[in-house]
Amino acid sequence: MRIYILIVLLVACSTAFGQSTIFIEAESFANRGGWVIDQQSMDVMKSSYLMAHGLGEPVSDATTEVEVPSNGKYSIWVRTKDWVAPWNVEGAPGKFQLSINDQLLETTFGTEGADWHWQFGGQIPLKKGTNTLSLHDLTGFNGRCDAIILTKDKKLTPPNELEALTAFRNQQLGFPDAPEDAGAYDLVVVGGGIAGICSAVSAARLGLKVALIQNRPVLGGNNSSEVRVGLSGLIYQDPYQNLGSLVDELGAVGHWTLWEANQNPDTERSRAILEIIKNNPEKKEHNAGPASNYDDDRKLEVVQSEENLDLFLNTHAIAVENEGDQITAVIGKSIITGRESRFSGKLFADCTGDGTIGYLAGADFRVGRESKAETGEPRAPAKADELVMGTSVQWNSMETTSASPFPSTSPWSVKFDEETAIKTFKGDWDWETGALRDQVTEIEFIRDYALRVTFGNWDYLKNSATYKEEFTNRKLSWVAYIGGKRESRRLLGDVILKEQDILEGKVFGDATFNTTWGVDLHYPIRKNGFTGEPFLSRADIREIDSYQIPYRCLYSRNVNNLFMAGRNISVTHVALGTVRVQRTTGMMGEVVGMAASICKDENVLPREVYEKHWSKMVELMTAGIGNPDW
Repeated sequence: MRIYILIVLLVACSTAFGQSTIFIEAESFANRGGWVIDQQSMDVMKSSYLMAHGLGEPVSDATTEVEVPSNGKYSIWVRTKDWVAPWNVEGAPGKFQLSINDQLLETTFGTEGADWHWQFGGQIPLKKGTNTLSLHDLTGFNGRCDAIILTKDKKLTPPNELEALTAFRNQQLGFPDAPEDAGAYDLVVVGGGIAGICSAVSAARLGLKVALIQNRPVLGGNNSSEVRVGLSGLIYQDPYQNLGSLVDELGAVGHWTLWEANQNPDTERSRAILEIIKNNPEKKEHNAGPASNYDDDRKLEVVQSEENLDLFLNTHAIAVENEGDQITAVIGKSIITGRESRFSGKLFADCTGDGTIGYLAGADFRVGRESKAETGEPRAPAKADELVMGTSVQWNSMETTSASPFPSTSPWSVKFDEETAIKTFKGDWDWETGALRDQVTEIEFIRDYALRVTFGNWDYLKNSATYKEEFTNRKLSWVAYIGGKRESRRLLGDVILKEQDILEGKVFGDATFNTTWGVDLHYPIRKNGFTGEPFLSRADIREIDSYQIPYRCLYSRNVNNLFMAGRNISVTHVALGTVRVQRTTGMMGEVVGMAASICKDENVLPREVYEKHWSKMVELMTAGIGNPDW
């Protein structure tokens, strides 16, 4: 297989009316230092950006070199924002400076504006040739930079309106009018979480030429070291006891894997699992554990071993091309360089979680809760609304051998006191925000609110609580900056699974993988008299018997060559509570890969797999597709 990770530095020079302008994408800096790339808002911003995520300690400088075409005095523009300004608080924690040739500009950036905008940084003389730029973080509290402009054009005010800015950005960077050709595939899988990995690998092993597109530098999605949600849900269930073997192959020991091993400790597989835990007791930490618990390298190894599979990391899907009721291509944009690529295909699988490909293609979808009158579900509300299960920004701390100070986050963080503070060393799944917000368009706000909560609570525990001595030697060891989403868009298939189907054990003729997790719904709550926007959730779980999900939930009802696997499949809000855990979504992927192989072999579309070739699908599900190491 081939793996594509684009790390080309993009610096563009243009000349307009004799005035030189240099446009630098911050995310394309040659050395990012301690700054990280955040792409979560690309659907809104059309660009990623750099962020100084230092947990209260300034991160090391991001640096790059720029070729200046001529001597002269250059105006400096930096696209940034004061990320706490939406809450009308003071403090500007995202402060940073720009250094050019080791000379710090007087302007401090990230101190103004609730929205992304161009902040003027003054003028500086530059010499023709190589010049060095550095982003210098001042706080460690999530300063952010999208782009930098150096220009001799004194009249230039860079555009900020999205359409004009995107055109200006592309023109300055010299991008071609059309995306570059990335190849033609039997199956294009978008989204490199557990569902996407399993969809791509399953199809590749069955002979399809597959592209797997992932918008982060690592695979795994919520189960990656960036988000750190443990794997849940049982695999190897009747009647298809080999479904889940590919999920198992990905290597992470999950919460229910350990539970299974303890229930049946005498099997070879259980002994292997228990031996792993014995030698690595930290693996018991299901969520927000050490990075090694989530086996990023193992996932990459499994994908890289497939000769029929091309992996495109750091690539965010931004558009699709359609012909009639079918997709013909997906357009991906590098989160590092901004360059666009075109992936043509016969079949597509939306494993983005957000239903991005389906949404762009015009697929039917739903957001929020259906009414009881519409679905008849026991736990559906009387009136439909847009409440969703929220995003978790998990965190953890560690014990140090000496006192570990933490800076005051007042006045910009969420304020806590003796009554409202949450006394804990760790933020687990229930640190959940955004249930009443749009998980796609407001994800930066949702994540940023979670950061204000986390840092504010930790500040109180460390510096003000009556029991602060218990935290003297505790240090924040990790805080997620990629949000762990549970729910956004759900794409609609020929069957929309409902809660009562699961609770009553309704039998479908196209039954496939099993869900075993209870129907687990999250609701926002406030504890201890807290009056701000909720940042905690409670789980309301209805236990279930092992239940098979119909295949017709795994393809779009109106985009005829689109599969889906993951939390965006065709279920109601309530039914999502059971299918959304990651071992279950991995089995969805295995099934999607199998169905795609039948589509290719028989020259049919996803709907026709059940209508015309179900016996072949049964054979594939019975055989399984994985090679676990147990």
